[in-house]
Amino acid sequence: MATAPAADGTPGKGTTADSGTAAASRTETPVASTSPLTDVVETQVSLRVPLPASVGAHPEHCDRLSYLRYRSASGPSDSSSADRILVAQPGILEGAGAFDSVARNTVRAAAGQGRHIEFWALDRRSNCLEDNTGIASGDTAKAVDYYYGGAAVDGRTFDGFVTSDQAGWLSEIGLEQTVRDQYDLLAAELPDQRLRKEKVLCGGHSLGGVLTGVFATWDFDGNPVTKADAGFNQCAGYFALDTTISTSLDDLQGNSGDGDGFLNGTLLPKGTVPDTGLGLAAVRAGLRTGILPRFLGLPVVLNPETMNLLAIGGLAARNAPDAESTLLDTVPRNTNLDVTARTLFSKDAGVFLSGKPTIRDFRLTNAAVLGAFMDDNSAPLAFLQTSVGLFDSPGGGRITDKEFPVSNDVQGSPALFGTELKAIPDQPDGPLYTWRNFDRVGAPDDPVHRSKDGTPFTTAAKEVTDVRELARSFAEQPLDFTEDYFPTRLVTDIQLIDDPQLARKLVHPAGLTANPKVTFLAGDGILADHVPADENPVVLPGYQHLDVLTAAPTQNGGGREQISVRLSAFAAKP
Repeated sequence: MATAPAADGTPGKGTTADSGTAAASRTETPVASTSPLTDVVETQVSLRVPLPASVGAHPEHCDRLSYLRYRSASGPSDSSSADRILVAQPGILEGAGAFDSVARNTVRAAAGQGRHIEFWALDRRSNCLEDNTGIASGDTAKAVDYYYGGAAVDGRTFDGFVTSDQAGWLSEIGLEQTVRDQYDLLAAELPDQRLRKEKVLCGGHSLGGVLTGVFATWDFDGNPVTKADAGFNQCAGYFALDTTISTSLDDLQGNSGDGDGFLNGTLLPKGTVPDTGLGLAAVRAGLRTGILPRFLGLPVVLNPETMNLLAIGGLAARNAPDAESTLLDTVPRNTNLDVTARTLFSKDAGVFLSGKPTIRDFRLTNAAVLGAFMDDNSAPLAFLQTSVGLFDSPGGGRITDKEFPVSNDVQGSPALFGTELKAIPDQPDGPLYTWRNFDRVGAPDDPVHRSKDGTPFTTAAKEVTDVRELARSFAEQPLDFTEDYFPTRLVTDIQLIDDPQLARKLVHPAGLTANPKVTFLAGDGILADHVPADENPVVLPGYQHLDVLTAAPTQNGGGREQISVRLSAFAAKP
């Protein structure tokens, strides 16, 4: 069972299998954090759970499953003694580190009510392909030198970003392996199925809600008559973070009925997920032969290099948020990074096409760079947006409307681009542009930057996430915020889940309603018109899709963050 490590960082009692297997079969390592919530303990747990031989050749370290474990410092060290354990599946292109804020907030909220819960943020196997060594150095310059300068960190040098041709084994990492991994991890950490049924709450964010629904209906022993192994009998309840607990993407079309597709158009830009029009067998053959890419990505904006750069940006913003950024001057000028920067930081189509001015021509603090790529008033893609504040310029720099890729006058596709007015600095080679954090929007010194029609770009009611906490989540987690090598097989399996080869595994459909459930919905997020009304969701005004994970524990106005309050209350129910 999961136990806390000893004070010296060595594994605690129970961290090795009783069968006498090597100590490395299970490790638990303390995670150092600068979080102000010092009464929450975080560790990284890693278990050896080998992939089946049918997967083929793969890196040895990919035979491990990992998760981030959060618990109250005043609570029991043994998971089996916790009051409840929340186990969370990440969304698409998302890693365990994305849950850091909501996990800490929820554990702390429960402890304040005298209950000790744990939050386990799962990391999928594909994350084993990421090399976080440079980020883990804690030094921005070292990280850049590691990934781009051939420098060694802790005796290791970077082997380069993995290509689809190098990741053939990912063609076998689909729905069945993903839910099996969750089952095996729970069974290893909590061997008593009755304890799992009593204490574990299963849930997830975004696509993680669908994965939880599939898990709930899955049969794990091949015998549908025996139900102790069924997914729903591993859980006492379900929680959905801007998603629904379902087995179908169609259920996330909800009230809109637009048919645009949850993945193609709502969560990801069109073209990210291959729309083959083929059956399950043909798609799998395409993945195995390499005709189809083994992991999701685009030539620019969404690929392993750009997501890794986002983590470096988070590191810079954590270490020196108010210092003038030099990050984009130190990384190489290549097509991927240059076109990505133009896509994310162009005032209008003319600037995008000409390439002038570029983001490198502006003086921005490290926090402003992170905000430019992640805030809902600047980031162009809705599924990447958080509500962390707005650009500012004490030196008087102009801030104007950002009209690319969609004009502020015409909201072309809210599910793709969001609904908030977009803003951008407008004086290259001018004054320093800073970042006004979420809790300073609407403060007495706020100049209230406005759109061309006089409307404020944002208000305090629209801001919920602390940019410093967002930076910390990117920079400090050993299992990082993003999933750079998300298996294509996982989403194509979900898209083709009605194929008999998959459907026959979902033999417990009643599992979706077998346990109590709570659903949280970002009021300004991409699913605001997609989640069915009969889900009775708790709606969070001002929240974007990622804010349900990253929102600050104390909100503007002094109120407590409501997901953590309500989720901890749900966990307290018998």
